[in-house]
Formats: sequence, C-alpha cells, structure tokens
Amino acid sequence: MTDSPNITPASWLMIAVLGFIWGGTFMVQALALETAPPFWVAAGRISFAAVLTAAVWSARGARMFTTTVTAWPDLIWVAILSAAAPFMLIAWGQQYVTSSYTGVAMAAVALIVLPLAHFMLPGERLTWRKALGFVIGFAGILVLMGPEAFVSSGAGMEPAGRLACLAAAGCYAISSVLMRRLPPLDPVGLAAATLLIGTAVVIPMAMISHGAPVNPGARGLILIAILGLFPTAMANLLRIIVARTAGPVFMSLTNYQVPLWSVTLGVVFLGEPLKMSLLWALLLILTGVGLSQYGALRRLFAGGSG
Repeated sequence: MTDSPNITPASWLMIAVLGFIWGGTFMVQALALETAPPFWVAAGRISFAAVLTAAVWSARGARMFTTTVTAWPDLIWVAILSAAAPFMLIAWGQQYVTSSYTGVAMAAVALIVLPLAHFMLPGERLTWRKALGFVIGFAGILVLMGPEAFVSSGAGMEPAGRLACLAAAGCYAISSVLMRRLPPLDPVGLAAATLLIGTAVVIPMAMISHGAPVNPGARGLILIAILGLFPTAMANLLRIIVARTAGPVFMSLTNYQVPLWSVTLGVVFLGEPLKMSLLWALLLILTGVGLSQYGALRRLFAGGSG
C-alpha cells in the first residue's frame, strides 16, 4: 500500500488522542518500574494488550490479509520493530533517564520518518520545507542530548539509557514506514498480530534477563493494566489505522504533542526538573516537525492545498 495518503478529520482526531495517551505513558511506566523489572513491565503491558486485542479480533472473524497477497515475513518485522523492541528499550532506558526525557526523545520519530518515507514511499516525497524542518529538528535533538538538557540522574548508565530511548524512536519510525508498505490487512488483525508476536519475543527476553516474574502487588498490576489497555492496545490500533491510511509522515504529527504532555505530566506529578535547555530543545524540535508538516497544517487550518 503505497498510494497517496488519505488524511481526513478522523485522522486528526486520532493523532490528537494518540498524543495525549502516549504523552502520559512514560509517567505511568516510571511508576510501574518501581514495582517490577523493566522487561517484565514490558511483558506485562504487551501480554495484557495482546489478549484483549486478540479477543476482539477473534470476535470479528479473525481475518488477517484481506486479499490473496500475503507478507508474513514483513509482518513479523513490523511486529518486532513496532512493539517488542521499543517496549523493551524504553522500559530499560527509563531506569536511567526521566520520563520527560523519554517523551522528548520520541520527537525523533518524526525526523527519522521523513528521509525513510522519501526513499521507500512514492507518495511521501521529501521537499525543501521538510528538509529544512529536518535540520531544525535535528538541532533540537542535539540540544536535547547535550549535558545541560537534564540534571543528571547520577546513574552511570544514563548515556546508555538515553541512547536506548532514541533507538526505540528509530524502531517506531522504521515500523511505521514498513507498515505502510504491507498489503491490505484487517486493522484489528494487524494490531493483534503485532502484539502477539511481540509477546512471543518479550516474555523470553524477560525470563533470560530477570528470571521468573515477580509479584508487582496490586498497585503494580493496576499500573501495568493501564499501560496495556491505553498506550498499548488502544493506541496500537489507532497508530495502525493512521499509518496505513494517512501515512507515516502524517502519523509523526503525534510527536508534536508527546514531548509537551510528557514534560508537563512529569514536572507536575513526578517533580522532575524543568530546565531552559529542555525548553529550547522542545522549541527547535516542534518548529522543525511543524515546518516539515506545513502542508498538512495549512490544509487543516486554512483549507488550502499543499
């Protein structure tokens, strides 16, 4: 599926909902990590979401590919890169960085998507405006990664934690482009498949890394259930619908909001530091992503073309 993106008012509504849900994810996950090791937190949220989504998919007839064309190897890679790998990377990295940093690092998704979509999707060509936005946004990433971006957590693994968060952003970007290239599928089936395959990867990794699962207690179970229901099951389905219909570059508009919500919630509820360097990074990143998406914004607010 590489035809021109189909952007509708429903597409805008879905990315608005995704921005809020994902913006609050890192705060909830920071709390969940106090009750269980990182890979078991990832395993818990993806398993909960997989069971829920698979039940809905089964009730709908359990259809997957809606034509005779299939692409199971590509689907497996999409599942690993869109669920298993980023969930583990974020959970592991968030042990050493703040939830605010994790949210802002997700802004890199939009910047990585642009060049990938240009070369891999005919309907998502990179223009001079998008290129300028890429440069400005990349400058924001450099500011973000600088020594003054956050007060150090004091953890010796903090640089590795930051890189893990950015690697997760890369996984999301690549999977969004690959998802757009898949042949026609049932969206709920695709959501169920990514989560089920992801579960099959994450649980063994959790066993290898942490041993048998621990009891996170009632509080931990509630937090993991929230992670499984909203930012995993619900958001995964919305992300698939948007990426498949409106395209991965439009999908990256979600990243306008994720850093803002993540920083706001982290500062308000977790007492995390709010530094001027973080604000400059946010300004550069959001300006870059906004400039790269000028045409879509113009169509939304002015009804113009292009």
